[in-house]
Amino acid sequence: MRSLAMVDEWPVETVATGVVRSDGTVLGRHGPTDRVFALASVTKPLTAYAALIAVEEGAIELDEPAGPEGSTVRHLLAHASGLAFDEPKVMAPPGERRLYSNAGFDVLSDHLAKAAGMPFAEYLRQALCEPLGMTATEIPGSPAKDGRSSADDLLRFAAELQSPRLLAPETLDEATSVVFPGLSGVLPGFGHQRPNDWGLGFSLRDHKSPHWTGRNSSPRTFGHFGQSGTFLWVDPDAGAACVTLTDRAFGQWAAEAWPAYTDAILAEVAG
Repeated sequence: MRSLAMVDEWPVETVATGVVRSDGTVLGRHGPTDRVFALASVTKPLTAYAALIAVEEGAIELDEPAGPEGSTVRHLLAHASGLAFDEPKVMAPPGERRLYSNAGFDVLSDHLAKAAGMPFAEYLRQALCEPLGMTATEIPGSPAKDGRSSADDLLRFAAELQSPRLLAPETLDEATSVVFPGLSGVLPGFGHQRPNDWGLGFSLRDHKSPHWTGRNSSPRTFGHFGQSGTFLWVDPDAGAACVTLTDRAFGQWAAEAWPAYTDAILAEVAG
C-alpha cells in the first residue's frame, strides 16, 4: 500500500504501521513492525477484550457490582463508573457522565484477577495473547496504560476484532456499540464531546468532531489511541483495520497527521 509511506514524513524517529482485512490478510506493512513499543491507552482494548472473554467464560458478569457503589463491570468498561481519571476517587454517580478513567480499568483488572484466581497479566496471556500468537505483547503495569506490543501482534488483534474467534460475534457487536447512550464527556486530546459515546472498552467514532480518525471514517469505526503516539482503528464499512505505533508522544502533530493518513488508507482500500 503506497499510502503507508506517508508516515515517513511524520516528525517521529520510529514508526511501524500496517493494514489488515477481516480474513487476516495484511494489505501492507511499513517500518519495524516487529519492534516493541509502549502502547499507552491502546492497552485498554486488550484489557477490555480479556474482560469480555472472562464474561463469556463465566468468571465475571457485565452487570455484577464492581468499583464504587452502584457501579458494575459494564460501567467500568464504558468509562461511566464515575471514577476520576487517575485515582480511585468518585467524581460522579455511575451512569451520569462519561469520565475517562485509567483508575476504572485498574479496578476492573483487580476485580477480574480476583474472580479468575490469577494475576490479570497472566489471564491476558492465557486468554488472548497465546491463542492469537501475540508473543510480543505484555502488560507489566497498569492494565489501563502500561501495555507493550508490536505492530505485528496488534495486526493479529485487529484481525480478531473484525472476525472474532475468541468471542461470540454478538458479544463483540455489543462491545463496539454505544453503552449508556447520551453521556457527555471529554475525549482526551480532542475536548468535550456531546455525546461522548463509548463501547465496552472501545472508543467509537460515531459523529465526533474533532477526532483522531479520518474525515471519511465511517461512524461505525472503533478502536483507541494512546498518548505514546499509537492508535488502532477498525472500520467495519471499509472492511479493514489499521495499527500504527510510534516513539513520539501524542500532540498536535498527531492530531493533524493521523486523520489525513487514515483517509489515504481508506481511499486506497476502496480503490
